[in-house]
Amino acid sequence: MTRTQKQSDRSEENTQGPEKQNGRGAASAVQSVDRAVSVLEILARHGEAGVTEIAEELDVHKSTAFRLLGVLENRGLVAQAKDRGKYYLGAGVLRLAGAAAVRLDISQEGVPVCRELADELGETVNIAVLDDDAAVNIMQARGTASVTAQNWLGRRTPLHATSSGKVLLAHMPPTLREGLLARPLHRFTERTITGASALRGELEAVVGQGYGVTIEELELGLAAVAAPVRAHDGKVIAAISVSGPVYRLNADRLPELAKRTVTAGAELSRRMGYGF
Repeated sequence: MTRTQKQSDRSEENTQGPEKQNGRGAASAVQSVDRAVSVLEILARHGEAGVTEIAEELDVHKSTAFRLLGVLENRGLVAQAKDRGKYYLGAGVLRLAGAAAVRLDISQEGVPVCRELADELGETVNIAVLDDDAAVNIMQARGTASVTAQNWLGRRTPLHATSSGKVLLAHMPPTLREGLLARPLHRFTERTITGASALRGELEAVVGQGYGVTIEELELGLAAVAAPVRAHDGKVIAAISVSGPVYRLNADRLPELAKRTVTAGAELSRRMGYGF
């Protein structure tokens, strides 16, 4: 392309409206993401590769490949062998793969535990994991009494207003927990705990008694109890909960439900390797 053609292209781009320029920017960003993923796939396939090899497989200039590798290296997804100059997959990939594997393992191992608990109690049973500042339900089983209950599968729910969320919040690292408690706590009902000090006291009780409870804190008429699920190293990686209407999950029945939920949490923890 001649200098005159390049200047013409730039002139045309500058005269285009912001919508078209934004569209081009979005397309460029998507292309960069696609190329970055391709770099990871290349390294996974070859074990290690140099900038020239990667550039050739991507059909891009070496400078583009080098920039992509730089970004991935900064995020710990690739690393460079200093003596050979080749790149290979970094520890960050293991971290991401480990998180995905944990979810898959819990979903698989949780099926019989959830099914048994739902059948025994007749209520809805969920398994939730931490997803940034929320709890997301990755497994659900419904008991005979909960045939009309809403579907919680895949829903992100607030940590401070759900039984599973309280369990996850209570067992996360203190610095991370305090960072979340420093944010405004949204009120969903009159019973939602929105004060950080009050919630800290609630979380201490969760750790002490081994389970968390919510009664109409997220939705009116809804109650739930949850217990922790631990990995092989003892870290709490999920929460298993039983939920239903308050007229069934009342004060007389909650102790029984809590005991059975804790037992189910211990069983799922055992399946995840805890206690061996």
